[in-house]
Amino acid sequence: MNALRWTLIAFLVISWPSLSFGQTQLTDQQIAELIIRESREAYYATGHPCACPEDRARNGSRCGGRSAYSRPGGATPYCYVADVPAAEITRYRARQGSDSRRQRNPPNASQVGGE
Repeated sequence: MNALRWTLIAFLVISWPSLSFGQTQLTDQQIAELIIRESREAYYATGHPCACPEDRARNGSRCGGRSAYSRPGGATPYCYVADVPAAEITRYRARQGSDSRRQRNPPNASQVGGE
């Protein structure tokens, strides 16, 4: 249920700027937070509850040093804004830009193999 809530929040945060009339650009901080959510959700989707130290294990205890973030090797989820490299934020912006251009300018039949 928690994963569904975060997914819905992320969808709304990502979609909201495209729903407004003006162009709203997300800050680096906001993008980093979205990337962190996506990273954590991807880790949780594997069935493991402890992506980050603040997470709770199935028994309700704090994950702390048992988290994937704290353990060397294996998965490396982003847990903090400082963890997200600038290149990842740039890739996110490029991906969102190409998505919004695609929505504004849908391909015509000749571009998708039509006659």
